[in-house]
Amino acid sequence: MFNLTKYSKTYKGLFFNTRTKRNIGFILGVAIISFVISSCKNHDSESGKSVFSYNESSGIISLDPAFSRDQAHIWVCNQLYNSLVKLDDSLNVIPSIAKSWKISADGLEYRFTLRNDVYFHNDSCFDGNSRKVIANDFVYSFIRLLDSKTASPGTWVLSNVKKNGDNYLISSPNDSTLVIQLSEPFPPFLGILSMKYCSVIPHEAIELYGVDFRKHPVGTGPFKMQNWIENIKLVLRKNPDYFEFERGYRLPYLDGVSISFLIDKMTAFMEFVKGNFDFISGIDPSYKDELLTRSGELKPKFTNRFNMIEGPYLNTEYLAIFVDSSQTTTNPLSNKSVRKAINYGFNRKKMIHYLRNGIGTPGNQGIIPAGMPSFDSKADYGYEYDPEKSKQLLKNAGYSSSNPVPEIILTTTPDYLDLCKFVQSQLKDVGLVINIQVSPSATVRELKAHGKLEFFRASWIADYPDEENYLSMFYSPNFAPNGPNYTHFYNKIIDDLYLSSFNIVDKNSRMANYRAMDSLIMEEASVAILYYDQATRFMQKNIVGMTINPVNNLNLETVRKTDIGISN
Repeated sequence: MFNLTKYSKTYKGLFFNTRTKRNIGFILGVAIISFVISSCKNHDSESGKSVFSYNESSGIISLDPAFSRDQAHIWVCNQLYNSLVKLDDSLNVIPSIAKSWKISADGLEYRFTLRNDVYFHNDSCFDGNSRKVIANDFVYSFIRLLDSKTASPGTWVLSNVKKNGDNYLISSPNDSTLVIQLSEPFPPFLGILSMKYCSVIPHEAIELYGVDFRKHPVGTGPFKMQNWIENIKLVLRKNPDYFEFERGYRLPYLDGVSISFLIDKMTAFMEFVKGNFDFISGIDPSYKDELLTRSGELKPKFTNRFNMIEGPYLNTEYLAIFVDSSQTTTNPLSNKSVRKAINYGFNRKKMIHYLRNGIGTPGNQGIIPAGMPSFDSKADYGYEYDPEKSKQLLKNAGYSSSNPVPEIILTTTPDYLDLCKFVQSQLKDVGLVINIQVSPSATVRELKAHGKLEFFRASWIADYPDEENYLSMFYSPNFAPNGPNYTHFYNKIIDDLYLSSFNIVDKNSRMANYRAMDSLIMEEASVAILYYDQATRFMQKNIVGMTINPVNNLNLETVRKTDIGISN
């Protein structure tokens, strides 16, 4: 196989020198990686190994589950670690390391019974051997996640755990029992425990590797790390002692996973077309018209080469409007009629058809997306395209041709410029002048967190499968930067409904409560929903067992290649 180590220093030198050298480095780097991909693929075929290859354009900086805050890191951590519970493709919470659990009648105590056949990966921290997972490993992992010294962005997931003085009430009465006590009822808690933040890790690995645990992961997952040359390639190999089985066969079916890090998505797509990657996820403007028809179907030239699967994705894309009551009343966005005029003023169906090739659902309802139990495509709240109503609302607000609405600045990142230009064009027709300001993602995140943006493009991807995840963005104690309420929305009725939902045991009653909140939020029009995203995956024809789920997690333990290994 091509020797990556030999060329890694040369590649880094080319890439990080002067501007000219960076360009040369990038070109040569892409060529090197392409050759590496091709070489590795040939090697795998010749050796009879079944290796699943994909590209991660966002890059990976840590293999520590305490830092699995985005999709790129969640995907790789999902191959390396397990939690107490996991989600099936319908978002039901099902057993993982915990084989069963009981929740007290008051919703304050969660008692888990663990399997006794789960082992950590063989590693130097165990002198090259392994060790059985016990309940105290979860106590250690959860306390580490909560420790401020860890500085995990996932500390919040256990924020409802009760404390006695400085001690969190997480205990292990014996090796197979874990008890967690909450300070108040929180129905989504079980689903939260499925997140990769809540993965189990051994204290021996942290004691041996310290901060370097990020590149020396030790988990219980279907794969374990073999080699990682940062920014170039990460290779995982099969865990031969994995505890999950299917049809009597110990999972996983694959012998390994190979992850590349091509930044340019068009280059990655071309590698997929050449057969060097086994799958790609989602669509990108750089290649969507090459791959899909306007109606969102595979183009005829690809139907015999690739398979496509799709389903709801718990991601709501929207335009957010800062509505803090302390802002000046001269801002037109402080007027609800203007905010409603924006909502009625653009055609979401047309936007999805032409700019997304039919991928996604027009955002004509509320903030809760398609795929959530309380989503109702026939809801009597939300906004359909109605330019005449938009014009009338502006007139009601006191604006006219002689007194036009002041220019409004819409801030976005480069990836969503096409969508924002579409909205800009449509709103111009109803009398709203939108000036688009394009900024880097990091800048937008910083500005919106501190209330410095009046009008901006945003999205919310569910961290866990409960509507509360979206509605928390409108709970006033969550005002950014201390929480996800970036619009500084305040409504006492919403706050009361939000808190009361935690005490509603009946699922149907809680869904009704969520819909009532969603309706009130849309009436205030602090957001203009663009669309509800759709998870879309494209695979080579020989990939079998790939599924899709509304949180768009990548599960590879049951995936296999039909040309190598187990047949159908």
